Amino acid sequence: MSFCSRDRLTSTSNPMSMIATPPVVNVAVAVVQRDDGRVLLAERAHDKEYAGYWEFPGGKVEAGERPEQALARELHEELGVELDAAYPWVTCEYAYPGKIVRLHFYRVRGWHGTPHGREGQRVSWEDPSAVTVGPLLPANDKVLRALNVPPIYAITSARRYGVAEFIVRLKAALERGVRLIQVREPEMPPEQLVQFAQRVVTLAHQYDAIVLVNGDETLARRSGADGVHLAGRRLMTLSQPPAMRLWAASCHDADELARAAELHADFVVLSPVLPTATHPGVSGIGWEKFAVLACNSSLPVFALGGMRLDHLDTAMRHGAHGIALLSGIWDGGVLS
Repeated sequence: MSFCSRDRLTSTSNPMSMIATPPVVNVAVAVVQRDDGRVLLAERAHDKEYAGYWEFPGGKVEAGERPEQALARELHEELGVELDAAYPWVTCEYAYPGKIVRLHFYRVRGWHGTPHGREGQRVSWEDPSAVTVGPLLPANDKVLRALNVPPIYAITSARRYGVAEFIVRLKAALERGVRLIQVREPEMPPEQLVQFAQRVVTLAHQYDAIVLVNGDETLARRSGADGVHLAGRRLMTLSQPPAMRLWAASCHDADELARAAELHADFVVLSPVLPTATHPGVSGIGWEKFAVLACNSSLPVFALGGMRLDHLDTAMRHGAHGIALLSGIWDGGVLS
């Protein structure tokens, strides 16, 4: 069961705009992923448009049909499998000649049956970071990159533990599988922060983990980090994306999410979802509003605010890519 109201995402406009605007075709798309991380790609059948191209399996949402229903139907018709569980993920639009295709991506978490091409098409289990089949439809490139973003975003907390103790806890978290880290220490003096960030990056890279530095591109480069994480206020003043390999942003509403998408952020954090001890009196937007915002986003969205590791499944059912944690992860929490 998912909580994303994607059935409301239909093409609506006034009669005059319909003359100039290509029709919008809603498509439900399945990201079927095994425990080893490989995803299922399928070749388009010889009698279909773009025959021979590879893509994530899926199909058009018919009139009166919810995307979740279309997803289950297409998986049965195309691949001969029955859908057990699927979580909403990202929604992307792509302009093809004569039409706009709105792709509602779902991460398929459970199915039964062995996927096979029931329409004569080839299928292949592929590593998202090293796809061997092709050519791919262009709409799939961004999705494959997003699949390489880990689902747990761990935010440093040296203030709470002290630098020496935090580094010990960081190593333990990396041993347990943490692979995405944000260096955020707003009260640390600049030069100390540079040294701290360098230590985090050096240790994290030994585990092939990704490190972003909060707010400061110069610091990110000096420390050897992989990217930068920007505050919502900074995001809204940008005229172009940061010149870094990876970048993310904190968002709090639909306008900030839209701006991050316009600037092609790699992912965003949406907060606060639940009440937190650091912001007493702030109730948070709650899971229902989070789902509406996340499911309309073309970017992977992390839930932040009151998160614990056991919230990951709940977050994903509401359209999240994953969860961001300020605490809990450093106290020995078990990754699922």
